[in-house]
Amino acid sequence: MASPIEQLAKSFTLSSFKKAEDLKKRIWFTLFILIIYRLGTYIPLPSINPAVVSEFTRSHAGGLFGVLDMFSGGAIGRMTVFSLNIMPYISASIIVQLLTSMSPQLMALKKEGESGRQKINQYTRYGTVALAMAQGYGIAVGLERMMGHSGCAVLDPGMFFRFTTMTSLTGGTLFIMWLGEQISSRGLGNGSSIIIYSGIVANLPAALFNTFAMGKQGALSITALFGLLIMVVAVISFIVFMEKANRKIPIQYPKRQTMMNMPAQQQGTHLPLKLNNAGVIPPIFASSILLLPMTIAQFTTVDPDSILGNIARMFNHGQPLYMISFAAAILFFAFFYTAIMFNPKETADNLKKSGSYIPGIRPGDATANYIEVLLTRLTFIGGLYLCFICILPELILSQVSLPFYFGGTSLLIVVNVSIDTVSQFQSHMIAHQYEGLFKRGKSKGMF
Repeated sequence: MASPIEQLAKSFTLSSFKKAEDLKKRIWFTLFILIIYRLGTYIPLPSINPAVVSEFTRSHAGGLFGVLDMFSGGAIGRMTVFSLNIMPYISASIIVQLLTSMSPQLMALKKEGESGRQKINQYTRYGTVALAMAQGYGIAVGLERMMGHSGCAVLDPGMFFRFTTMTSLTGGTLFIMWLGEQISSRGLGNGSSIIIYSGIVANLPAALFNTFAMGKQGALSITALFGLLIMVVAVISFIVFMEKANRKIPIQYPKRQTMMNMPAQQQGTHLPLKLNNAGVIPPIFASSILLLPMTIAQFTTVDPDSILGNIARMFNHGQPLYMISFAAAILFFAFFYTAIMFNPKETADNLKKSGSYIPGIRPGDATANYIEVLLTRLTFIGGLYLCFICILPELILSQVSLPFYFGGTSLLIVVNVSIDTVSQFQSHMIAHQYEGLFKRGKSKGMF
Protein backbone atom coordinates (compact mmCIF):
# COMPACT_ATOMS: atom_id res chain seq x y z
CA MET A 1 0.00 0.00 0.00
CA ALA A 2 1.34 3.44 -0.95
CA SER A 3 2.37 5.79 1.82
CA PRO A 4 0.62 9.17 2.30
CA ILE A 5 3.59 10.99 0.81
CA GLU A 6 3.53 8.76 -2.29
CA GLN A 7 -0.22 9.35 -2.63
CA LEU A 8 0.36 13.10 -2.43
CA ALA A 9 3.15 12.86 -5.00
CA LYS A 10 0.82 11.06 -7.39
CA SER A 11 -1.84 13.74 -6.89
CA PHE A 12 0.33 16.53 -8.34
CA THR A 13 -1.59 18.39 -11.03
CA LEU A 14 -1.19 21.65 -12.89
CA SER A 15 -4.00 23.17 -10.85
CA SER A 16 -2.27 22.26 -7.57
CA PHE A 17 0.95 23.88 -8.85
CA LYS A 18 -0.95 27.06 -9.74
CA LYS A 19 -2.16 27.28 -6.15
CA ALA A 20 1.36 26.93 -4.71
CA GLU A 21 2.10 30.65 -4.56
CA ASP A 22 5.26 30.31 -2.44
CA LEU A 23 6.75 27.77 -4.86
CA LYS A 24 6.01 29.97 -7.87
CA LYS A 25 7.67 32.93 -6.13
CA ARG A 26 10.76 30.81 -5.47
CA ILE A 27 10.95 29.71 -9.11
CA TRP A 28 10.55 33.24 -10.46
CA PHE A 29 13.09 34.56 -7.96
CA THR A 30 15.61 31.89 -9.00
CA LEU A 31 15.13 32.72 -12.69
CA PHE A 32 15.51 36.44 -11.94
CA ILE A 33 18.81 35.85 -10.11
CA LEU A 34 20.11 33.66 -12.95
CA ILE A 35 19.27 36.37 -15.49
CA ILE A 36 21.28 38.87 -13.44
CA TYR A 37 24.16 36.40 -13.30
CA ARG A 38 24.12 35.76 -17.03
CA LEU A 39 24.07 39.52 -17.75
CA GLY A 40 27.15 39.90 -15.56
CA THR A 41 29.05 37.37 -17.66
CA TYR A 42 28.92 39.86 -20.55
CA ILE A 43 30.24 42.96 -18.70
CA PRO A 44 33.89 43.24 -19.84
CA LEU A 45 36.83 44.27 -17.72
CA PRO A 46 38.14 47.82 -18.34
CA SER A 47 40.96 48.46 -20.84
CA ILE A 48 40.70 45.03 -22.50
CA ASN A 49 41.33 44.41 -26.20
CA PRO A 50 38.55 41.91 -27.07
CA ALA A 51 40.22 40.81 -30.33
CA VAL A 52 43.35 39.55 -28.53
CA VAL A 53 41.29 37.87 -25.80
CA SER A 54 39.13 36.15 -28.40
CA GLU A 55 42.26 34.95 -30.25
CA PHE A 56 43.71 33.56 -27.01
CA THR A 57 40.39 31.85 -26.18
CA ARG A 58 40.27 30.06 -29.53
CA SER A 59 43.89 28.92 -29.35
CA HIS A 60 43.58 27.55 -25.80
CA ALA A 61 40.03 26.18 -25.94
CA GLY A 62 41.17 22.57 -25.90
CA GLY A 63 43.26 22.77 -22.72
CA LEU A 64 42.89 23.88 -19.14
CA PHE A 65 41.58 27.26 -20.26
CA GLY A 66 38.57 25.49 -21.80
CA VAL A 67 37.74 23.91 -18.43
CA LEU A 68 38.00 27.28 -16.70
CA ASP A 69 35.75 28.82 -19.33
CA MET A 70 33.19 26.02 -18.90
CA PHE A 71 32.91 26.51 -15.13
CA SER A 72 32.66 30.29 -15.55
CA GLY A 73 29.83 30.02 -18.07
CA GLY A 74 31.95 31.56 -20.83
CA ALA A 75 32.81 34.62 -18.72
CA ILE A 76 36.55 34.01 -18.64
CA GLY A 77 36.65 33.59 -22.43
CA ARG A 78 35.18 37.10 -22.72
CA MET A 79 37.26 38.49 -19.80
CA THR A 80 34.29 39.86 -17.88
CA VAL A 81 33.88 40.91 -14.25
CA PHE A 82 32.51 37.41 -13.48
CA SER A 83 35.58 35.60 -14.88
CA LEU A 84 36.57 34.06 -11.54
CA ASN A 85 32.99 32.90 -11.05
CA ILE A 86 32.34 31.23 -7.69
CA MET A 87 35.54 29.14 -7.67
CA PRO A 88 37.39 31.28 -5.05
CA TYR A 89 34.43 30.79 -2.70
CA ILE A 90 34.51 27.02 -3.25
CA SER A 91 38.29 26.94 -2.69
CA ALA A 92 37.89 28.98 0.51
CA SER A 93 35.16 26.60 1.68
CA ILE A 94 37.50 23.64 1.17
CA ILE A 95 40.30 25.32 3.11
CA VAL A 96 38.02 26.31 6.00
CA GLN A 97 36.48 22.81 6.20
CA LEU A 98 39.94 21.22 6.23
CA LEU A 99 41.04 23.61 8.99
CA THR A 100 37.83 22.89 10.93
CA SER A 101 38.56 19.15 10.93
CA MET A 102 42.13 19.80 12.19
CA SER A 103 41.62 22.72 14.58
CA PRO A 104 39.96 22.07 17.99
CA GLN A 105 38.95 25.74 18.22
CA LEU A 106 37.12 25.70 14.89
CA MET A 107 35.58 22.31 15.72
CA ALA A 108 34.24 23.72 19.00
CA LEU A 109 32.94 26.73 17.09
CA LYS A 110 31.13 24.43 14.68
CA LYS A 111 29.39 22.65 17.58
CA GLU A 112 28.00 25.94 18.94
CA GLY A 113 25.10 25.77 16.50
CA GLU A 114 23.84 28.62 14.35
CA SER A 115 26.11 31.28 15.87
CA GLY A 116 29.20 29.12 15.30
CA ARG A 117 28.12 28.35 11.75
CA GLN A 118 27.77 32.05 11.01
CA LYS A 119 31.29 32.74 12.29
CA ILE A 120 32.72 29.94 10.14
CA ASN A 121 30.84 31.34 7.13
CA GLN A 122 32.39 34.73 7.90
CA TYR A 123 35.88 33.18 7.87
CA THR A 124 34.99 31.56 4.53
CA ARG A 125 34.05 34.97 3.11
CA TYR A 126 37.35 36.46 4.29
CA GLY A 127 39.18 33.60 2.60
CA THR A 128 37.16 34.17 -0.57
CA VAL A 129 38.25 37.82 -0.68
CA ALA A 130 41.92 36.88 -0.20
CA LEU A 131 41.87 34.17 -2.89
CA ALA A 132 39.92 36.32 -5.35
CA MET A 133 42.34 39.22 -4.91
CA ALA A 134 45.35 36.95 -5.43
CA GLN A 135 43.87 35.33 -8.54
CA GLY A 136 42.62 38.67 -9.83
CA TYR A 137 46.06 40.22 -9.56
CA GLY A 138 47.62 37.20 -11.27
CA ILE A 139 45.13 37.44 -14.14
CA ALA A 140 45.83 41.17 -14.49
CA VAL A 141 49.58 40.53 -14.77
CA GLY A 142 48.96 37.73 -17.25
CA LEU A 143 46.71 39.92 -19.39
CA GLU A 144 49.45 42.55 -19.62
CA ARG A 145 51.79 39.89 -21.03
CA MET A 146 49.21 38.44 -23.42
CA MET A 147 50.02 39.32 -27.03
CA GLY A 148 48.12 38.74 -30.24
CA HIS A 149 48.20 39.73 -33.88
CA SER A 150 46.55 43.06 -33.05
CA GLY A 151 48.89 43.87 -30.17
CA CYS A 152 48.63 43.58 -26.40
CA ALA A 153 45.46 42.38 -24.66
CA VAL A 154 45.54 45.44 -22.37
CA LEU A 155 45.06 48.88 -23.88
CA ASP A 156 46.49 50.80 -20.92
CA PRO A 157 48.72 48.54 -18.78
CA GLY A 158 50.07 49.61 -15.41
CA MET A 159 49.32 49.57 -11.71
CA PHE A 160 45.98 51.30 -12.19
CA PHE A 161 44.87 48.54 -14.59
CA ARG A 162 46.04 45.85 -12.15
CA PHE A 163 44.17 47.49 -9.28
CA THR A 164 40.93 47.94 -11.23
CA THR A 165 41.08 44.40 -12.61
CA MET A 166 41.76 42.88 -9.19
CA THR A 167 38.97 44.95 -7.64
CA SER A 168 36.49 44.15 -10.44
CA LEU A 169 37.16 40.40 -10.35
CA THR A 170 36.98 40.29 -6.53
CA GLY A 171 33.76 42.29 -6.52
CA GLY A 172 32.31 40.01 -9.19
CA THR A 173 33.11 36.90 -7.16
CA LEU A 174 31.58 38.38 -3.99
CA PHE A 175 28.47 39.41 -5.92
CA ILE A 176 28.10 35.88 -7.35
CA MET A 177 28.57 34.45 -3.85
CA TRP A 178 25.77 36.72 -2.60
CA LEU A 179 23.55 35.67 -5.53
CA GLY A 180 24.12 32.02 -4.63
CA GLU A 181 23.18 32.65 -1.01
CA GLN A 182 19.99 34.39 -2.13
CA ILE A 183 19.02 31.40 -4.27
CA SER A 184 19.65 29.00 -1.38
CA SER A 185 17.54 31.00 1.08
CA ARG A 186 14.78 32.45 -1.11
CA GLY A 187 14.89 30.45 -4.33
CA LEU A 188 14.88 26.82 -5.43
CA GLY A 189 17.95 24.60 -5.18
CA ASN A 190 21.50 25.04 -3.90
CA GLY A 191 22.75 28.46 -4.97
CA SER A 192 26.39 27.60 -5.77
CA SER A 193 25.45 24.46 -7.72
CA ILE A 194 22.66 26.26 -9.60
CA ILE A 195 25.06 29.01 -10.71
CA ILE A 196 27.63 26.52 -12.05
CA TYR A 197 24.80 24.52 -13.60
CA SER A 198 23.39 27.58 -15.38
CA GLY A 199 26.79 28.44 -16.83
CA ILE A 200 27.20 24.96 -18.30
CA VAL A 201 23.64 24.77 -19.65
CA ALA A 202 23.84 28.26 -21.18
CA ASN A 203 26.74 27.17 -23.40
CA LEU A 204 25.34 23.77 -24.35
CA PRO A 205 23.47 25.08 -27.46
CA ALA A 206 26.68 26.63 -28.82
CA ALA A 207 28.59 23.42 -28.09
CA LEU A 208 25.93 21.39 -29.94
CA PHE A 209 26.02 23.77 -32.88
CA ASN A 210 29.83 23.60 -33.11
CA THR A 211 29.74 19.80 -32.89
CA PHE A 212 27.24 19.46 -35.72
CA ALA A 213 29.19 22.05 -37.71
CA MET A 214 32.29 19.86 -37.36
CA GLY A 215 30.27 16.94 -38.69
CA LYS A 216 28.99 19.00 -41.62
CA GLN A 217 32.51 20.17 -42.50
CA GLY A 218 33.85 16.61 -42.39
CA ALA A 219 36.07 17.21 -39.33
CA LEU A 220 33.92 14.70 -37.44
CA SER A 221 32.51 11.55 -38.99
CA ILE A 222 28.88 10.47 -38.74
CA THR A 223 30.03 7.43 -36.78
CA ALA A 224 31.73 9.65 -34.23
CA LEU A 225 28.62 11.83 -33.90
CA PHE A 226 26.43 8.77 -33.42
CA GLY A 227 28.91 7.36 -30.88
CA LEU A 228 28.88 10.69 -29.02
CA LEU A 229 25.09 10.59 -28.79
CA ILE A 230 25.14 7.03 -27.46
CA MET A 231 27.86 7.93 -24.94
CA VAL A 232 25.95 10.96 -23.62
CA VAL A 233 22.70 8.98 -23.24
CA ALA A 234 24.54 6.09 -21.56
CA VAL A 235 26.41 8.38 -19.17
CA ILE A 236 23.22 10.26 -18.20
CA SER A 237 21.34 6.99 -17.61
CA PHE A 238 24.20 5.59 -15.53
CA ILE A 239 24.39 8.79 -13.45
CA VAL A 240 20.65 8.72 -12.74
CA PHE A 241 20.82 5.04 -11.74
CA MET A 242 23.79 5.54 -9.42
CA GLU A 243 22.43 8.72 -7.84
CA LYS A 244 19.19 6.94 -6.95
CA ALA A 245 21.00 3.90 -5.51
CA ASN A 246 21.02 3.55 -1.74
CA ARG A 247 21.54 0.96 1.00
CA LYS A 248 18.55 0.61 3.32
CA ILE A 249 19.47 -0.26 6.90
CA PRO A 250 16.44 -1.76 8.72
CA ILE A 251 15.47 0.15 11.89
CA GLN A 252 13.17 -1.29 14.53
CA TYR A 253 11.15 1.05 16.73
CA PRO A 254 9.84 0.21 20.25
CA LYS A 255 6.54 -1.60 20.64
CA ARG A 256 3.55 0.70 20.91
CA GLN A 257 0.05 0.02 22.22
CA THR A 258 -2.35 0.57 19.35
CA MET A 259 -5.77 0.11 21.03
CA MET A 260 -7.09 -0.90 24.44
CA ASN A 261 -6.72 -4.60 25.15
CA MET A 262 -4.89 -5.06 21.83
CA PRO A 263 -1.37 -6.50 21.67
CA ALA A 264 1.45 -4.01 21.12
CA GLN A 265 2.85 -3.79 17.63
CA GLN A 266 6.47 -3.27 16.75
CA GLN A 267 7.03 -0.76 13.97
CA GLY A 268 9.91 -0.86 11.56
CA THR A 269 11.41 1.44 8.97
CA HIS A 270 14.82 1.88 7.37
CA LEU A 271 17.75 4.30 7.32
CA PRO A 272 18.74 5.02 3.70
CA LEU A 273 22.45 5.50 2.97
CA LYS A 274 23.04 6.88 -0.51
CA LEU A 275 25.76 5.34 -2.62
CA ASN A 276 26.99 8.85 -3.43
CA ASN A 277 26.39 10.94 -0.32
CA ALA A 278 28.66 13.76 -1.50
CA GLY A 279 26.83 14.44 -4.78
CA VAL A 280 28.68 16.77 -7.17
CA ILE A 281 30.84 18.26 -4.42
CA PRO A 282 33.94 16.01 -4.94
CA PRO A 283 34.36 16.78 -8.68
CA ILE A 284 33.74 20.51 -8.10
CA PHE A 285 36.17 20.62 -5.16
CA ALA A 286 38.76 18.58 -7.07
CA SER A 287 38.48 20.82 -10.12
CA SER A 288 38.74 23.90 -7.92
CA ILE A 289 41.90 22.68 -6.19
CA LEU A 290 43.59 21.69 -9.46
CA LEU A 291 42.53 24.85 -11.28
CA LEU A 292 43.55 27.21 -8.47
CA PRO A 293 47.35 27.07 -9.06
CA MET A 294 46.93 26.71 -12.82
CA THR A 295 44.67 29.74 -13.30
CA ILE A 296 47.55 32.17 -12.99
CA ALA A 297 49.88 29.93 -15.01
CA GLN A 298 47.53 30.06 -18.01
CA PHE A 299 47.83 33.85 -18.13
CA THR A 300 51.58 34.00 -17.52
CA THR A 301 54.19 33.79 -20.25
CA VAL A 302 56.32 30.81 -19.26
CA ASP A 303 59.24 29.27 -21.10
CA PRO A 304 57.94 25.87 -22.37
CA ASP A 305 61.32 24.28 -21.61
CA SER A 306 61.48 25.57 -18.02
CA ILE A 307 60.48 23.54 -14.95
CA LEU A 308 57.28 25.55 -14.52
CA GLY A 309 56.49 25.09 -18.21
CA ASN A 310 56.95 21.32 -17.97
CA ILE A 311 54.77 21.14 -14.85
CA ALA A 312 52.06 23.22 -16.54
CA ARG A 313 52.20 20.94 -19.59
CA MET A 314 51.95 17.77 -17.48
CA PHE A 315 48.95 19.20 -15.62
CA ASN A 316 47.20 20.19 -18.82
CA HIS A 317 43.70 18.82 -19.25
CA GLY A 318 43.71 15.28 -20.63
CA GLN A 319 47.30 14.54 -19.57
CA PRO A 320 47.95 11.42 -17.41
CA LEU A 321 49.25 13.38 -14.40
CA TYR A 322 46.21 15.65 -14.44
CA MET A 323 43.81 12.69 -14.65
CA ILE A 324 45.56 10.80 -11.84
CA SER A 325 45.55 13.89 -9.62
CA PHE A 326 41.91 14.55 -10.50
CA ALA A 327 40.87 10.99 -9.58
CA ALA A 328 42.83 11.06 -6.32
CA ALA A 329 41.26 14.42 -5.38
CA ILE A 330 37.76 13.11 -6.16
CA LEU A 331 38.27 10.08 -3.90
CA PHE A 332 39.68 12.24 -1.12
CA PHE A 333 36.82 14.75 -1.19
CA ALA A 334 34.22 11.97 -1.45
CA PHE A 335 35.41 10.59 1.91
CA PHE A 336 36.09 14.03 3.38
CA TYR A 337 32.71 15.55 2.55
CA THR A 338 30.81 12.41 3.58
CA ALA A 339 32.60 12.44 6.95
CA ILE A 340 31.56 16.06 7.45
CA MET A 341 27.93 15.59 6.45
CA PHE A 342 27.25 12.22 8.14
CA ASN A 343 28.34 11.27 11.67
CA PRO A 344 27.76 7.54 12.45
CA LYS A 345 28.32 8.11 16.19
CA GLU A 346 25.68 10.84 16.33
CA THR A 347 23.23 8.70 14.35
CA ALA A 348 23.78 5.74 16.68
CA ASP A 349 23.24 7.95 19.74
CA ASN A 350 20.00 9.32 18.31
CA LEU A 351 18.73 5.79 17.65
CA LYS A 352 19.64 4.73 21.17
CA LYS A 353 17.90 7.74 22.75
CA SER A 354 14.71 7.02 20.84
CA GLY A 355 14.81 3.35 21.83
CA SER A 356 15.33 2.23 18.21
CA TYR A 357 17.89 -0.31 17.07
CA ILE A 358 19.21 -2.20 14.07
CA PRO A 359 18.13 -5.86 14.24
CA GLY A 360 21.07 -8.04 15.24
CA ILE A 361 23.29 -5.08 16.22
CA ARG A 362 23.77 -3.89 19.80
CA PRO A 363 22.85 -0.21 20.39
CA GLY A 364 25.61 2.33 20.99
CA ASP A 365 29.18 1.84 19.76
CA ALA A 366 28.41 -1.40 17.92
CA THR A 367 25.73 0.39 15.88
CA ALA A 368 28.08 3.30 15.16
CA ASN A 369 30.81 0.91 13.97
CA TYR A 370 28.32 -1.01 11.82
CA ILE A 371 27.08 2.19 10.15
CA GLU A 372 30.64 3.48 9.69
CA VAL A 373 31.77 0.28 7.95
CA LEU A 374 28.78 0.38 5.59
CA LEU A 375 29.31 4.10 4.93
CA THR A 376 33.01 3.57 4.16
CA ARG A 377 32.23 0.81 1.65
CA LEU A 378 29.48 2.85 0.00
CA THR A 379 31.69 5.95 -0.17
CA PHE A 380 34.52 3.98 -1.76
CA ILE A 381 32.19 2.60 -4.43
CA GLY A 382 30.63 6.04 -4.89
CA GLY A 383 34.09 7.61 -5.25
CA LEU A 384 35.08 5.08 -7.91
CA TYR A 385 31.81 5.81 -9.71
CA LEU A 386 32.58 9.56 -9.68
CA CYS A 387 36.11 8.92 -10.98
CA PHE A 388 34.76 6.74 -13.78
CA ILE A 389 32.11 9.27 -14.78
CA CYS A 390 34.46 12.27 -14.68
CA ILE A 391 37.53 10.75 -16.34
CA LEU A 392 36.52 8.14 -18.93
CA PRO A 393 34.23 10.36 -21.09
CA GLU A 394 36.76 13.21 -21.01
CA LEU A 395 39.53 10.85 -22.11
CA ILE A 396 37.38 9.83 -25.07
CA LEU A 397 36.47 13.43 -25.91
CA SER A 398 40.11 14.54 -25.73
CA GLN A 399 40.93 12.09 -28.52
CA VAL A 400 38.35 13.58 -30.88
CA SER A 401 38.70 17.24 -29.73
CA LEU A 402 35.06 17.76 -28.75
CA PRO A 403 33.79 20.41 -26.28
CA PHE A 404 34.12 19.78 -22.53
CA TYR A 405 30.37 20.31 -22.14
CA PHE A 406 29.88 16.66 -23.17
CA GLY A 407 32.43 15.45 -20.61
CA GLY A 408 31.65 13.46 -17.50
CA THR A 409 32.10 16.33 -15.02
CA SER A 410 29.70 18.67 -16.82
CA LEU A 411 27.10 15.92 -17.36
CA LEU A 412 27.39 14.87 -13.71
CA ILE A 413 26.78 18.44 -12.53
CA VAL A 414 23.85 18.97 -14.88
CA VAL A 415 22.12 15.68 -14.03
CA ASN A 416 22.81 15.82 -10.29
CA VAL A 417 21.71 19.43 -9.86
CA SER A 418 18.59 18.70 -11.92
CA ILE A 419 17.73 15.74 -9.65
CA ASP A 420 18.28 17.80 -6.48
CA THR A 421 16.23 20.72 -7.81
CA VAL A 422 13.35 18.43 -8.81
CA SER A 423 13.48 16.83 -5.34
CA GLN A 424 13.20 20.26 -3.72
CA PHE A 425 10.34 21.11 -6.06
CA GLN A 426 8.50 17.95 -5.01
CA SER A 427 9.18 18.68 -1.32
CA HIS A 428 7.62 22.14 -1.67
CA MET A 429 4.64 20.64 -3.48
CA ILE A 430 4.16 18.01 -0.76
CA ALA A 431 4.35 20.73 1.91
CA HIS A 432 1.75 22.72 -0.01
CA GLN A 433 -0.50 19.65 -0.31
CA TYR A 434 -0.25 18.99 3.44
CA GLU A 435 -1.00 22.63 4.15
CA GLY A 436 -4.09 22.43 1.95
CA LEU A 437 -5.28 19.25 3.68
CA PHE A 438 -4.75 20.87 7.10
CA LYS A 439 -6.74 23.97 6.12
CA ARG A 440 -9.61 21.89 4.74
CA GLY A 441 -9.63 19.69 7.85
CA LYS A 442 -9.58 22.72 10.11
CA SER A 443 -12.50 24.32 8.28
CA LYS A 444 -14.51 21.10 8.78
CA GLY A 445 -13.62 20.95 12.48
CA MET A 446 -11.40 17.91 12.18
CA PHE A 447 -8.42 19.61 13.93
